[in-house]
Amino acid sequence: MASAAELGGDLSRLRHLNSLAVVDVLRGAEPLTLTAVAERAGLSRPSTKDVVGQLVELGWVQELGPAQGTVGRPARRYRFRADAGHVAGIDIGVHSVRAAVADLDGTVHAQTHRTVGPATPVDDRIAAADLAVADCLTAVGLRREDLWAVGAGTTGIVDRAGTVQFCAGVANWTGVDLAARIGALFPCAVQIDNDSRLAALAERQWGVAKGVDDTVFLHAGRRTGAALVVGGQVHRGFGGVAGEVGMHPVTHWVTAASYLHDCPAVPPDVPKSDAARHTFAAARGGDPLAVAAVERYCDDLALGTSAMVMTLDPELVVLGGAFSRAADVLLPRLRRRLEDVCLRVPELRASALDEECVAVGAIGRAVAYLDGELFGGAAGQIVPLHDLAAGDGKAAESPGHPGDQRHPGVRAQRRDPGDQGAPGPDRAAGGAR
Repeated sequence: MASAAELGGDLSRLRHLNSLAVVDVLRGAEPLTLTAVAERAGLSRPSTKDVVGQLVELGWVQELGPAQGTVGRPARRYRFRADAGHVAGIDIGVHSVRAAVADLDGTVHAQTHRTVGPATPVDDRIAAADLAVADCLTAVGLRREDLWAVGAGTTGIVDRAGTVQFCAGVANWTGVDLAARIGALFPCAVQIDNDSRLAALAERQWGVAKGVDDTVFLHAGRRTGAALVVGGQVHRGFGGVAGEVGMHPVTHWVTAASYLHDCPAVPPDVPKSDAARHTFAAARGGDPLAVAAVERYCDDLALGTSAMVMTLDPELVVLGGAFSRAADVLLPRLRRRLEDVCLRVPELRASALDEECVAVGAIGRAVAYLDGELFGGAAGQIVPLHDLAAGDGKAAESPGHPGDQRHPGVRAQRRDPGDQGAPGPDRAAGGAR
């Protein structure tokens, strides 16, 4: 027979699970009545009333008056206070640095980008990330102290501590302790990961791969990369190099995009950054030089893709990155090549997140980190919202970090917390990669 302590622990765990279910229902949704919350969460109305009342007391849920024009007995509505905190997402690419600021639902409120290049010095690339986030904060009237977490994605192989282990596309980027460099800019936790993995996370959580457990994500643009989603989780592998088939010389992924950029059909005055778009447009019109360039690009893209498809047997292949805008040109050709070599060809879809996928995934990673800290902390307790900020709205001092102005439970953390899910933004960050 279970002891009183065991029964009490079980009940406490059940209450916590019910609270998480209600939070999940309210996040990203319009204000809901108790009845609607109960139905969506799969709870009884009395249990829902108790849970919602507790969340209101903790500060995470706001009670609103009845909707105007309601017929019959007016019912109060409830919403998750996503505006209580903010996160930032950063995409540090070879040719651009993009940033976005979002609320706790992941809804983006500001976004911008700054142009860099392969030879941009490390300090200048970090400064571009700093300035891009600062621009976003200024646009929405926030301070750095208002950020509760920051996610950042970068090209290259990144270890769990946030250090770039290898990067061929950016000068002097190999060996950069990105967690320390980005962490020095913000008074909150920083999460670092590979850009393709974050893009795959974004697709899995709210993109065209939402609800799909096994996916190959193709990060197609001026660079070509890939990431894998296995069993609903972004797969890093033992050393963080899962999906890096493009590093194998037989795939030619390192140089594949040059067919598009150097196509003779592109007018000579077109900058390299816009050349692929002209090639795709010419291929749509039947230009033989452009068609040949696209065919050669797809030959290379299919080599690495088919290897991953035959290994993982995914339900879906997602074409993401800047070239996803040319899905009408690329996907039919890619499918034909996969049909030639694969035992089973998965569904192919184009990303709706376009070039924004990495910044969106970085936001998702930051929100996922906060979810674990604020809603799944020690003993399964939800951190009260009023414990997170002082009366003047500034971040409270974090326990164990004297003098460090951070939110309790939102400490600087260099280790990747794992491949967690997160609610996604209703709209994504933008800008050129």
